[in-house]
Amino acid sequence: MGCYLCPRRCGADRTRAPGACGAGDTLRLARAELHFWEEPCISGQRGSGAIFFSGCTLRCTYCQNYEVSHKSYGIGITPERFREILYELKEKGAHNLNLVTADPYLAIIAPILREEKDKLGLPIVYNCSGYESQEQLRLLDGLCDIYLTDFKYADNSLGERLSGVPDYTDVLLRALPEMFRQVGACRFDGEGMMTKGVLVRHLVLPGCRKDSLAALTMLSDLVPIGDVRLSLMSQFTPNGHGEPSRRLTRFEYESVASKALLLGFEGYFQEFSSQTSDYTPDFHGQGVTK
Repeated sequence: MGCYLCPRRCGADRTRAPGACGAGDTLRLARAELHFWEEPCISGQRGSGAIFFSGCTLRCTYCQNYEVSHKSYGIGITPERFREILYELKEKGAHNLNLVTADPYLAIIAPILREEKDKLGLPIVYNCSGYESQEQLRLLDGLCDIYLTDFKYADNSLGERLSGVPDYTDVLLRALPEMFRQVGACRFDGEGMMTKGVLVRHLVLPGCRKDSLAALTMLSDLVPIGDVRLSLMSQFTPNGHGEPSRRLTRFEYESVASKALLLGFEGYFQEFSSQTSDYTPDFHGQGVTK
């Protein structure tokens, strides 16, 4: 049976060989621990229960989780073990359950989430690239509380050059309105933690300032500005695997930040000094096996 779930529609028989995402037919996780480096409304004081899945539908040259996304590092687990991990993270005090790049495994995990969501009693965060098909998003309808999504590029050609897909922007412009339809305007609890809504990340890349400016304008036309939150990021650090090969300049980042403020976005703006590898987790299967 070929897999056609993600926008790549590679048709791979994942019982025989991995798909274009690098995933087979078994759940594989790289890490399942409390994570303190998401946005404040996600990590809070106790941390986000972040589950990092192996593989990715994109091939971003600059990915900070290269070992997981490109090399598909991970440990195979059963669906029952995944269920246990959800409760273990809750017991550790997680504010939410944060599914990081879960796209290749939605057919396996969606039924589990549907069974356990009410009993878990925690917001489900879907942490994704924005390159999601309508079929994938339909599986999440009623399960996802928070979409933590990237808006990487305003131009398909940049997505092809840096992420290896020819239609990133086209797919994203269909996906974001569906995400917003499902979860609606942002909501927060008394501690300032997000409980519902869409949080859009945009990483400003060196040499791509004009694309970033165009992306912000596109986003402002796509969803109600006051009902979503923007996370503008400056943390790009060259990883030695391809372009961009230089660091971001202060002018590039501050001009994009000024545009975001001019458009009226609310949210989170990283300090320019955030260009560091400190935000990259250590992947050794922590929390995956008992």
